[in-house]
Amino acid sequence: MTINEKELTKGQIVKLNALRKSVGDDLAEDVFSKWMKRQASAKTVEKADPVADKLKAALSALEKDDTFRLGNQGYTVRRARGKGASGFIVEKNIKG
Repeated sequence: MTINEKELTKGQIVKLNALRKSVGDDLAEDVFSKWMKRQASAKTVEKADPVADKLKAALSALEKDDTFRLGNQGYTVRRARGKGASGFIVEKNIKG
């Protein structure tokens, strides 16, 4: 069975070449085809981000407040760093 390398992604080509170096051309193609079938059947499950869920819950009270606007670019929230620093730093994102 011949594998069309033009249809493969860069990562898949790297995997195929590594298999060819380690086990030889014939075995590498068999192993790679089995690996591709397994990858196609594997389903990716997106995990919910717990921090994003907490932020969403915290901001849900402001959902109907017309004076609360996040703007087009939004804001960046990060922890304060440095000696004696505590809390969060909120900065407005500026385009450019």
